[in-house]
Amino acid sequence: MNRNIFHIAILAMALTGCSDSSLTALEPDTDVADTDVVIPSDATSGELLIKFSDEMTEILDRQLQLTRSGKATRSGIPSTDEVLDILGSYSFERVFPVDSRTEARTRAAGLHLWYTVKFNADTDLSEAVRRLKQLGEVTKVQTNGRLKRSTADSRRIYVSKSMLKPVATTRSTSFPSDPGFAHQWHYNNLGEGHYDFECLNDNHATAQAGCDVNIVEAWQSCTGDPSIIVAVLDDGVMYTHPDLAANMWNNAGETQGSSVDADGNGYAGDQHGYNFVANSGKITWNDASDIGHGTHVSGTIAAVNGNGIGVCGVAGGDGSPDSGVKIMTCQVFSGQSSVTLAGEARAIKYAADNGAVVLQCSWGYNSSEASIVDGYTPGPATEKEWEKMYPLEKESLDYFIHNAGSPNGVIDGGVVVFAAGNEFSPNPSFPGAYSKCVCVAATAADFTPSSYTDYGSLVTISAPGGDLLYYSKIGEEEVAYWDETTLQQGAVLSTMIRNGQPAYGYMDGTSMSCPHVSGVAALGLAYAKRLHRHYRASDYIELLKKSVKPLDSHYGGGATKTYYKNHTTMGASANVMSLAAYIGKMGTGLIDAGLLLNNIRNNELSSAMKLPNVYVAVGSQTSFDLSLYFATASGFTCSVADTAVASASVEGTTLVVCGQQTGSTTLTVRSADGTNQTVVVTVRNHASDNGWM
Repeated sequence: MNRNIFHIAILAMALTGCSDSSLTALEPDTDVADTDVVIPSDATSGELLIKFSDEMTEILDRQLQLTRSGKATRSGIPSTDEVLDILGSYSFERVFPVDSRTEARTRAAGLHLWYTVKFNADTDLSEAVRRLKQLGEVTKVQTNGRLKRSTADSRRIYVSKSMLKPVATTRSTSFPSDPGFAHQWHYNNLGEGHYDFECLNDNHATAQAGCDVNIVEAWQSCTGDPSIIVAVLDDGVMYTHPDLAANMWNNAGETQGSSVDADGNGYAGDQHGYNFVANSGKITWNDASDIGHGTHVSGTIAAVNGNGIGVCGVAGGDGSPDSGVKIMTCQVFSGQSSVTLAGEARAIKYAADNGAVVLQCSWGYNSSEASIVDGYTPGPATEKEWEKMYPLEKESLDYFIHNAGSPNGVIDGGVVVFAAGNEFSPNPSFPGAYSKCVCVAATAADFTPSSYTDYGSLVTISAPGGDLLYYSKIGEEEVAYWDETTLQQGAVLSTMIRNGQPAYGYMDGTSMSCPHVSGVAALGLAYAKRLHRHYRASDYIELLKKSVKPLDSHYGGGATKTYYKNHTTMGASANVMSLAAYIGKMGTGLIDAGLLLNNIRNNELSSAMKLPNVYVAVGSQTSFDLSLYFATASGFTCSVADTAVASASVEGTTLVVCGQQTGSTTLTVRSADGTNQTVVVTVRNHASDNGWM
């Protein structure tokens, strides 16, 4: 890669959609190497993101408390205010709103030190950066641009209602009863002769049995659990879609789009998630430019299974109420609008703070090896370069990785899953290439790498993403419509939106492989919860990497693959891939849900879940569901060593602990099989309960 080109270019965020045209880049505005910060052409005028040193915490807190709104016109730091006065009148606001439930860990992570500053729009950003970076109180400065999606539609193929005609629901041999399941080769690939692939190339590509995520075997053990939440950072998920509604996360007490913040988390009306583009609880999908991308990936994760309509989701339940994992929609795209980089960081942190344990991200920057000839501007090549360009992004991802989940729940930390990218490049894109993320490449239905997929040593794992350039005869038509007699199955079938209405259809891309891994990860955690197993996030990622079907054995012996990139006629020249170039470059293999659940059953890399230590205020009480922590969920008894400090009782599987006076004691819980656990109970005054002021 040409290093000079990199250092004068900034990449816009791009939705990693379903064709090679779905990632776009921004051209540089000016060479600002002397500031050590690159200014993109779409950087928001008169606005910067800055991080203060930890020593400034008390001053900043005092200033914001005086305003009572989180916004101020001064930082309270004389040298900073002097510089900002020079830049023009401004406002000063914390990037992350205060949530008393999570403020302590927010501060431990240093995220309370990030601020958005706004000043005169005609101020030279390069000069503003230069001045701020000279301040000893400021540790980091970056522009506040916006994530960028392609202006071109992603390729999508709708299917007719008659093809997915509803059928009677039953839990017998026809389960899952969803009519689309028979066409979801990516779940249960039966091989050649079972799918109507219309092959364009000379290789006579066909489906190969077993090139799937092995979901049928996994479903024999588990189909999901509503306590496992997957946050989908994408365009707005259609939460009213009949195949998604029952598996949408519901934030109790909130009303969708309301101006009232019922739970005090800093986000009003966030019933199913939050629209970080519009800064509203109202999730949208009706813009003329919306393509239903977030709805499609959500269907792969958790479309409702066994309801007799549409398609199946990897962790969509078994047809009984509230049996699938939940989808939290964190909207970062809306038509041609998108979220700022500050908004992106808020979305990531929101997911961790509101219960999500898997972060689904089918977007990213362009690959560092993306072809300039093909119109791409190369992105960060190394983790160090990426962190230098997007420090707030990295810190927010680290927050999710370290703070999602619970030390006493099924997983301590969170799993971040990114698409590898669609630029045909031998290096995946960031942030997915970050060593702490799960970076997903795509395969076609015959184990071959999808022609468009990014690959390389930084890829973590592979999953089915389809390959319309390999199988398709639809040419460059971006939106096709197929009925049951001309069904195209070279891509991934899932839930969609058409003209603002619920629909179904096919898309292909690493965007589609990514949610397969997110869904399998969520399914595995649902099963681990049932078995009372506990994982550290890093160990769980290692288990995902072990739970795969090998791919390299399909790529030897001089094997090649022919596809037609940007073909418009049947006589166009073909592109030929040497599959040997992909050996060792598609991650550890193809994700296998059945193998993952088997590894969980064998207690690999896990420990038993333990009842947590108890913290309760004087005169208050807290409760626990003991069925989460004991294999035998009956016959519970409990005893407290010092009843002057706390009391405890058990009703069924619910343990209730009441604070009597300040101090500490021990609590022992026993189950009918003789298993017992002893924990510490700490009783505190109400005044010290918030813990962060």
